[in-house]
Amino acid sequence: MTRFVLIFAVVLVGLFSLEMLPPIQALLIEPFTSMLAAISATIIQPFDDSVLSHGKVLQFGPQGFAVSIESGCNGVEATIVLIAAVLAFPAPWRARLLAIVLGFLAVQCLNILRIISLFYLGRWNLDIFSWVHLYLWPALIMLDVLIVFIVYLRFLSGEAGDEQHAPT
Repeated sequence: MTRFVLIFAVVLVGLFSLEMLPPIQALLIEPFTSMLAAISATIIQPFDDSVLSHGKVLQFGPQGFAVSIESGCNGVEATIVLIAAVLAFPAPWRARLLAIVLGFLAVQCLNILRIISLFYLGRWNLDIFSWVHLYLWPALIMLDVLIVFIVYLRFLSGEAGDEQHAPT
C-alpha cells in the first residue's frame, strides 16, 4: 500500500506540474479544450442550430449565453488522477495502457455530457448552474474516475483468476 501511495503521489505531482507548463498548455491543453467545445457544439447543432463554438467557448448564437471551458473543466485533471492510480498499481503494461485509454474516453464522454448540461443550465438558471458546476459535476466526474479504476481492478483480478485456472 505504501508503494502505491508513493508512486501515485509522485506521478500525480509530476503530471500536474507538466500540465501547468506554458508550452504544454499552448500545444496540448488549449487545443484539446477547444476540441471539447467543438464536439459539444457538433452534438447540439442537430437539435439547436443556433449553437456555435469558437475556441474554448460554447455559445447560443453570436450574442447569446456562452460558457468558456477553462482548466479544471476539461477533464484533464480527472484523467491525470486516473493515470496516476493506474500507473501506481502493479499490473502488466498492456493492461495499464488499455485502462488509461478506455478511462480517458469514459471521463471525456461524461465530461462532454457535463459541458452540454451546464451550457443549458446556465441559460436557464445561473444559481442552479453555479451549484451544479461547483459541487455536483466535480463529484460525478471523480466518481467516474473511481468507478473506472474499480472496474480496472476487477478486470485485473479476473485476469489473474483466469491464469490460475488455465488448463495445464
